[in-house]
Amino acid sequence: MADERQSERPAVTEPIGRRRALGLLGSGALGLLGGCFGAKDLFERSDPGEQLSVAIKSPPADADTRALRIARFLATNLTAVGINATVVPTRRETLMRDVLVNQQFDVYVAPFPECDDPDFLRPLFHSRYTDTAGWYNPFGFEDGDVDSLLELQRRQDGGQRRRTLGTIQEKLARAQPLSVLAFVDELRALSSTVGVGYGADGIHSKLGYLTLSSATLDTVPDPTAGQTNGTAETRTAAPSETRSPADGIRMTLTDNRALKNLNPLSAAARDDGVVTSLLYDSLGQRIDGRVRPWLADSWTWSDESPVEVSLDLSIREGATWHDGTDVDATDVAFTYRFLSDTSMGAFDSPVPAPRFSGRASLLDAVETLDSNTVRLTFDSVSRPVARQALTVPILPAHVWESKTGKALVGSIDTEETLTEAVVWANRNPVGSGPLRFRRLQPQERLVLEPFADHFLTDVTAPHLKPFADGVDYDALTFRRAPSSEAAISLVQNGDAEGTGLGVAPSSIPTIGRDSSLDLSVTPTRTFYHVGYNTRRPPFDDPAFRRLVARLLDKAYFAEEVFEGYGKPAASPLARHDSLASQLAWDGRDPVAPFFGEDGRLDTDRAREAFRNAGYRYTAEGELVVS
Repeated sequence: MADERQSERPAVTEPIGRRRALGLLGSGALGLLGGCFGAKDLFERSDPGEQLSVAIKSPPADADTRALRIARFLATNLTAVGINATVVPTRRETLMRDVLVNQQFDVYVAPFPECDDPDFLRPLFHSRYTDTAGWYNPFGFEDGDVDSLLELQRRQDGGQRRRTLGTIQEKLARAQPLSVLAFVDELRALSSTVGVGYGADGIHSKLGYLTLSSATLDTVPDPTAGQTNGTAETRTAAPSETRSPADGIRMTLTDNRALKNLNPLSAAARDDGVVTSLLYDSLGQRIDGRVRPWLADSWTWSDESPVEVSLDLSIREGATWHDGTDVDATDVAFTYRFLSDTSMGAFDSPVPAPRFSGRASLLDAVETLDSNTVRLTFDSVSRPVARQALTVPILPAHVWESKTGKALVGSIDTEETLTEAVVWANRNPVGSGPLRFRRLQPQERLVLEPFADHFLTDVTAPHLKPFADGVDYDALTFRRAPSSEAAISLVQNGDAEGTGLGVAPSSIPTIGRDSSLDLSVTPTRTFYHVGYNTRRPPFDDPAFRRLVARLLDKAYFAEEVFEGYGKPAASPLARHDSLASQLAWDGRDPVAPFFGEDGRLDTDRAREAFRNAGYRYTAEGELVVS
């Protein structure tokens, strides 16, 4: 198979170096390891005395223009300071595999998926996770002080925890295992016939999709418009627009990974996991900022101490899987053990799930008290942090227990690195969520339908009132759109009710000129970042990483790359209430200010900083490897 990536070089000099073998080779794997490997996929390395060569990986333009523009900006500035920098546009799934599974990268540019509780910093930066697949310290970052603080914050709450998190952020800012660039606001185009119910999480969210409605579904035509429902304005359909409820709600996706892989554990196949969250319920669901009972009917903490010991919870009576099998305590216990080790003890070392194992690691033990009751025991974890463990998808044991074997990728043994559970595409998923699988046309279309036996069809709890009685449509269809422009055209032409994923800010005039479209703007906790592989010199040197960070103009990115719909930041908690005050943005980066202004690099100043840090240049101005 031909190499899927083509390098971009801002300078004419060719990269110099040797190529290092990947640990996981193969082709044709489903899900996590999709794509092809070969000699051309390996990274350039630099020999002592030769010019330093760096490869910057990012999604291609048709997948993420913003990430690619940032990668090119960085490559240009690295070249200006004497480093031979190459941009390597890489298919999204392959990029995530290279970063999150094989750790085969020098530098990459990508968005980090939205997280609610700051405890996501623990698996992201703790040294114990350096060899774990997924968003578990892909940087290879190791710092004993940071490890201790990450462990400490999970035992704390309130102001005490915020202070510890502040110290963690300051240490990370100095160490720069990654450079946070900007938090994004997601823009979406919606048909003005769409009614938005629960808008707190945005439209593209589990609760958002459960409360969408369309005035064109089986309505009586009315010439008046402007009826308000929730946070969005809807209008009544004209006669020609009236559709059958069976048509349902149709949303576009510009990322087709969710249209070929429905494995909720795959980090490479999805960023946000919204689609699979509709299929798989968790014990608790974050509603209005709090984790509330969802698949669990209720729970009781063992005592009122600041650090809880255990939690007893009961599963909703009558809960069933989509195949009719009862959901019971055995499934819950299986899920937590499985997330911690998808081999279930069959391998010499555990194989944690690439997603959710960080939350599962908060538990010390899981015990089934009866067929409907489970006791979760936590290892010195405060109640706010412990609740995060309740938000993992509960899996049917009778489906997943057969996926514990060693994965074979493209007929090449992966040497116990991965299990079948990790690479399985799961194209006929069985969950317990409010929607169930109906049909999949791989890479083109996914159709979900309401699960008639779901508990939301008959609930009385006040926190579930916005979602009671189930959804207002007979189907939810996600269809592929190759670009923002194509996605908007589908909505304009009546072939979709909205864009599921965000569209480019350049599309705003198109949306504004069309009275049949509404613009939705959702601030998110998704942040773009540059990640460094600290296993590789010179990125093992925090001083070098700080210098590279100063080649990035975050304010320029916010205005020019994100077109005003991005907020520059210096901390991964910039949109949390635990942001360290010293890292608040005040017109410039408080730790790694850009060597220049308005996107223009002060090359002389930047080169002098590299020299002062001990890096050597040749007479030709090339920065060389010592």
